[in-house]
Amino acid sequence: MASYQIVSQHPDFIVINKAANVHFHSQDGSAGVVAQVERDLNIKLFAVHRLDTPTSGLIILAKSAQAANRFTQMFTQHQVQKYYLALASGKPKKKQGWVIGDMAKSRRSMYKLLRTKENPAITQFFSLSVGEGLRAYLLKPLSGKTHQLRVALASIGVPILGDELYGKHPSDRCYLHAYQLIFNYQDTEYQFSQPPLQGEHFSLGKLPHILQQQWLAPNDLPWPSKS
Repeated sequence: MASYQIVSQHPDFIVINKAANVHFHSQDGSAGVVAQVERDLNIKLFAVHRLDTPTSGLIILAKSAQAANRFTQMFTQHQVQKYYLALASGKPKKKQGWVIGDMAKSRRSMYKLLRTKENPAITQFFSLSVGEGLRAYLLKPLSGKTHQLRVALASIGVPILGDELYGKHPSDRCYLHAYQLIFNYQDTEYQFSQPPLQGEHFSLGKLPHILQQQWLAPNDLPWPSKS
């Protein structure tokens, strides 16, 4: 599979679907996905948010410094709503609700969730069974901390399937995908949706039906209140 697909082109920005296990920034002598898009389109692009290497899904890349500044402000002010999909094995401590807590660096480039809430990572989520011992999670981050979603699911006892850093269930990929982006740019509402294209477990069981019937419009769902 290609390292990315173009989802949408706008005069000020581009939206791409990054493949899993593709670096965001260039490293180790190989071009990251931003550099690859720049090379393919022969334009300068500005990163305004990012995805971890194992995570697939939607990314906005600005085409000018002015657009990048605007998007950076929007992300800082939580005016870009992101929704993610994840798969995990086992039974969670709770099937829907919130995960809230400060995050701190731990061992081996990992992060851990703390009981304190001074500058917390905040995540809302729903989950549904998609097969024997496997649940799908629709995740709504309300903050943008490093590894936030991976730590959130690990903290409720269900690390993401295939997450080599936080998990214990190897698979063909880390099953975390940036599914939807919703924002208002220059008085126009934009909504981008991209179902996952990689990962055998994403296409098995009930998940395709759930995405078409129940999680097609995450913004319209009755998200759990704080508990």
